[in-house]
Amino acid sequence: MPYVLLGLAIVAEVTATLALRASSGFSRLGPSVIVVVGYLISFALMAKVLTSLNVGPVYAIWSALGTVGAFAGGVLLFGEQVRPITIIGAAIVVAGVVVMNLGGGVSH
Repeated sequence: MPYVLLGLAIVAEVTATLALRASSGFSRLGPSVIVVVGYLISFALMAKVLTSLNVGPVYAIWSALGTVGAFAGGVLLFGEQVRPITIIGAAIVVAGVVVMNLGGGVSH
């Protein structure tokens, strides 16, 4: 169950981050509300996840998949450019998370 909650926290965080881009510096009400609600949901879910899983690997997964999700969302929703170097960077971020999790100690 903690991994389901972590997945939902990631979805909420990516949604909030993409809404942050759409808010035009908090000048648009709808996306601005999504930013606040999305981050609140994400942090609440993360707090729940951290009652059963260790903070290092959880934060690594959350931040890495959030980064990749925001990158993909930026490309799909806002037409941001994809360069080979950015794809390599995203792969390195994901590889780093895999290496961290290979170290064990995910649950406490």
